[in-house]
Amino acid sequence: MKFFVDTADVDAIRELNDLGMVDGVTTNPSIILKSGRDIMEVTREICSITSGPVSAEVVSMNAEAMIAEGRKLAEIAENITVKVPLTWDGLKACKVLSGEGKMVNVTLCFSVNQALIAAKAGATFISPFIGRLDDINLDGMELISDIRQVYDNYGFETQILAASVRSANHVAQCALVGADVMTAPPAVIKALANHVLTDKGLEQFEKDWAKTGQKIL
Repeated sequence: MKFFVDTADVDAIRELNDLGMVDGVTTNPSIILKSGRDIMEVTREICSITSGPVSAEVVSMNAEAMIAEGRKLAEIAENITVKVPLTWDGLKACKVLSGEGKMVNVTLCFSVNQALIAAKAGATFISPFIGRLDDINLDGMELISDIRQVYDNYGFETQILAASVRSANHVAQCALVGADVMTAPPAVIKALANHVLTDKGLEQFEKDWAKTGQKIL
């Protein structure tokens, strides 16, 4: 499973990229706001850090404007993925932009039917939002599993990009049900290394090593 990092914090992206933990980056208007930077400037810098897909989101609501914004964003770098919402206008923009050879990430997916029509419109990625479904007592992971089955049934090449990933448990479940990609904040990715038994084992090793009175260096 590919790891995308959901942030515009270039220092965090560099740190994870150096460890081989970044296969791509996702951003959205809220993330750009949090960065406090110009969208074109920060996105260009992110694209220079990773060669993987970098999602930059359009902000217009009608197809014509989305297409124009998507073309402008795609000029930033070759690895830009234009992010459009899962609306009828977003699907129209997806069809045009993907037809021009641009990568397109269709975002804010909450149903199998939405994922199905996004694939038919030529989406490179579909982004089901796990955490937001969990918030309203629906099973976000079940949606990932159902989309996987439908895409496999019909040979769709659209990649399932699990979004709104909030915990290490979400990451493990995404891998188990066959998501192609998951995107998560840097803190969630770093938390994958944590386990209480690892901490407990290290604590015991340190105590026992101290008792030997030895040094390696």
